Amino acid sequence: MGIELELGILLIIQLVGTSVFAPFELNTSPLKKIFKWSFLALATIVLYFFIGHWAIIISLLFPLSGLIYHITWCKKHGIDPIKATPRKRYYELKGWNWPD
Repeated sequence: MGIELELGILLIIQLVGTSVFAPFELNTSPLKKIFKWSFLALATIVLYFFIGHWAIIISLLFPLSGLIYHITWCKKHGIDPIKATPRKRYYELKGWNWPD
């Protein structure tokens, strides 16, 4: 199996990540989301040609480091890392306008 393995794992990461963390991305620009996932895919593809299937580890480390940062940031600011509650406080911390 070639690069399909890495790209399949990236797809699974994206599907799970966007589903689980949707409450945290409500006002995030679509361009920012597209850039983030494009960067991860491009980095994985480039690394695959240099280090082969070891690139799969990088594909897992990027989201894992993001998850660790996310949980740490949320706990530090008193936000539930799964539910994004209290929602108003989360919006304030992100600099988003609270919908009235």
